[in-house]
Amino acid sequence: MAKKHLLIKPNYRQSDYQAVKPEKGGLEYLNFSAMKLKNGEYISGNTNNHEYVFVLLGGTVKVKIEGEVEEIIGDRQNVFKGMPYAVYLSLNTYYTLTSLSDETDIAYGHCEAVNKFPNKIIKPGNIDVEIRGGGNATRQINNIVPPGFQCDRLVVVEVYTPSGNWSSYPPHKHDEHKTDADGNLIEADLEETYFYKIDKPGGYAIQQVYNNDRSLDEVVIAKDIVLVPEGYHPVVAAYGYNVYYLNFLAGSAQSLKASFDPKHNWINNNWSEKDTRLPMVK
Repeated sequence: MAKKHLLIKPNYRQSDYQAVKPEKGGLEYLNFSAMKLKNGEYISGNTNNHEYVFVLLGGTVKVKIEGEVEEIIGDRQNVFKGMPYAVYLSLNTYYTLTSLSDETDIAYGHCEAVNKFPNKIIKPGNIDVEIRGGGNATRQINNIVPPGFQCDRLVVVEVYTPSGNWSSYPPHKHDEHKTDADGNLIEADLEETYFYKIDKPGGYAIQQVYNNDRSLDEVVIAKDIVLVPEGYHPVVAAYGYNVYYLNFLAGSAQSLKASFDPKHNWINNNWSEKDTRLPMVK
């Protein structure tokens, strides 16, 4: 697969500084955008036959849902300054998010949905924080919309990887829908977007995306957004730079079931102590 399908920087809305549509990114399900709004500016619309998750990266917004629910959310300056607020919107829902900050940074993903679920404002107290891995592969996971959340397809997590650490490691994939002999799901077929923020100018991560037969085998310098339509996809943060990425996933199940690269699966049983730099935000 050509590298342009992994590292992409299109725009289809004036206020978006990152945007991916399925037909532009070689995906089937996921749409993704990130935008910055000045004080008083807003984004509004109807979700129609899609479900949406808005993640507040920085700033404060007033949320209106169906013209009835109204709440002010958000208190972090940027993703390295605290925990997220988010909004889940089910299909056929009118919404308005109005910026109350000089600059509000919002990312959102959406995909087609079938079933109607309750709309929900997600606050830091609702978010389970996991410290995963060990040694220089320790990272922090903020489960914003985890498996089991009341929605159709979307899964959303934030990941913090300290300077020099590995993440999404050992390499794993989720590109086949597989069940065991009892019908239990062991791997879901999921598309994924990696949306990056780095804590200092000039910083970056390195991400590999490869499949078993190596028909896809690319290494990219990750600063903005990387698409994972298939394959294993480990990440390493450049030394001296703390790396954040926001993952949206959608596909055959509302799940994170994955398979590890058999060559590296042994690492799961050999984690050392946790990196004391984590949690990075709380």
